[in-house]
Amino acid sequence: MRGTTVDAEPMPERCVPAPRMDAGVESAGPADLPAALHAARNGDEGGFGVLYRDVQPRLTRYATVLVGRGDADDVTAEAWLQIARDLHKFTGSIDDFRGWASTIVRNRALDLLRAGARRPQTSSSPEEFPQKPSTQDTASAALETLSTDAAIRLISTLPRTEAEAVLLRAVVGLDAAAAAAVLGKRPGAVRVAAHRGLKRLARHVRYLPQEGRWTVE
Repeated sequence: MRGTTVDAEPMPERCVPAPRMDAGVESAGPADLPAALHAARNGDEGGFGVLYRDVQPRLTRYATVLVGRGDADDVTAEAWLQIARDLHKFTGSIDDFRGWASTIVRNRALDLLRAGARRPQTSSSPEEFPQKPSTQDTASAALETLSTDAAIRLISTLPRTEAEAVLLRAVVGLDAAAAAAVLGKRPGAVRVAAHRGLKRLARHVRYLPQEGRWTVE
């Protein structure tokens, strides 16, 4: 199932933890991930663990912006139950897997929002941002190193479309086509939304060379 999900009723017992991430996104070496995906598809727990460590921090950030910190763990736990159940039917590359997992998380988050008649966590309008020159590379670099809470606070100031585009492109690591498939939009629209979002974010981050880190202003 390339780029699609098989939705089903969530299993009643959660068996996959959703740990919080207190530092930048961690991932396995790129050469290890395809092998881990192949092994996990064949039922290998070690391979599944490698995939989990690579993707879970990215999914946690995505879910937190969609539904808030309090519900993000539940959303990702339910998503991993579905991922574990259907992984043997998945075909595709590691990038396809990240897109597939992101789609499952998004579906679970939207289900939760609909059930509670709640609005997504992201808000704010373009008028709230000061007009200062910036580059999207600045924001991308900052997002990779900011703590989870700082990155989420920053991304959550964006309009929802831009926030999701930034998360899928800069945090989850999807290309425009894969992110577009998750969001149900055209790749060009996702590129524009991500570019605008990163441009806004860059106005609020500053690099501290003496401390070797980024900070949110």
